[in-house]
Amino acid sequence: MVRPLDDALAEVRALLLDPGLTRAVAAGRRRGQAPSVVRAEVRPVTLKGGVRLQIVTNDGARPHTRNVAPGPEAGAAVDALLAEPFGNWHVETADATVQLRVTKKGEAQVHRASAERSAEPAAHDRAKEYLLDPGDPLFDAIGGTAAKRRQVDAFLRALAATVSPLPKRLRVVDLGCGNAYLTFAAYRYLAGQGVDVEVVGVDVREDQRQRNTELAERLGCAGEVRFVAGTIAGARVDLQPDLVLALHACDTATDEALARAVRWDAEWVLAAPCCHHDVAAQLKAGAAPEPYPLLTRQGILRERFADVLTDALRAGLLRLHGYRVEVVEFVDSRHTPRNLLLRARRTGTAPTEAQRAEYTRLADEWGVTPALQRLLTSRA
Repeated sequence: MVRPLDDALAEVRALLLDPGLTRAVAAGRRRGQAPSVVRAEVRPVTLKGGVRLQIVTNDGARPHTRNVAPGPEAGAAVDALLAEPFGNWHVETADATVQLRVTKKGEAQVHRASAERSAEPAAHDRAKEYLLDPGDPLFDAIGGTAAKRRQVDAFLRALAATVSPLPKRLRVVDLGCGNAYLTFAAYRYLAGQGVDVEVVGVDVREDQRQRNTELAERLGCAGEVRFVAGTIAGARVDLQPDLVLALHACDTATDEALARAVRWDAEWVLAAPCCHHDVAAQLKAGAAPEPYPLLTRQGILRERFADVLTDALRAGLLRLHGYRVEVVEFVDSRHTPRNLLLRARRTGTAPTEAQRAEYTRLADEWGVTPALQRLLTSRA
């Protein structure tokens, strides 16, 4: 719910100084303001001299730790932290988890959850296991199942590994965002790391746009996360993205997303392909080169081989257009058979003749013209 910021910060102050405090984290920035540190973490510790309030701040280069005594010293230290224009506070106590986010209007979006909400690991253990805390309000909105949390965490780890180090400012477009829970997860994680982030989600369905916009309003981030209805190839997007996401876009929709990312000269691309019908159909219509007809004669083998061939050709094409590409496992194959992720970072390096020849020989050998090749050729 939305509350006056001073009232919400007074509640946070009381929680930070309460003996039941477990852990608190401050990060992000308010609109038009920047704190003197990018992140602060507060927790009680027991030292030789007794219980202290440990405050760890990070200025972006290295952490700084200090331990303050309960009473006036702790109160002054907490007041100094609360005076910083952080955009987000996450506070865990023995009884509750409180999330505070400062809106563009300077109000506080506050969410409180009981510590007894589920039989999950203790708060400090959860914080170590997940990049986005399981107590985040996002999981209340989308349904915090274990499977969804695993997928969110796997995606965020891939994101963190790809966009590293995190920039101060990041513009993100999610093409084919669907119900957008990974779109929101990306925003919540990046904002929590102090990144000035703006996100646009694209989906062909108008009802999804409306639903996702309403969810952004409930989560207090409608100013930073917005949605448009349209196709992946043709939707109007009013920003130049640094990062393009395409997560489980079906068949050639993945190719359309990759082609747009290349046209935008996006610095980073994360694509998790879904079904692969285009190349599979071309393999079925043609004759496999010798001695490989056994790979494509049986339908199920042809489909599985087409999956591998399609993504290999996509990676090769991205390399020809100045990207360094890795193909990695997205989510454990026990949870989904569609578990590959293409992680690409733009280097701007011109391809070598050997790289061009390698791609051309593979496509020609199998007699296929991938959709991504057709789209990028039409661009030229």
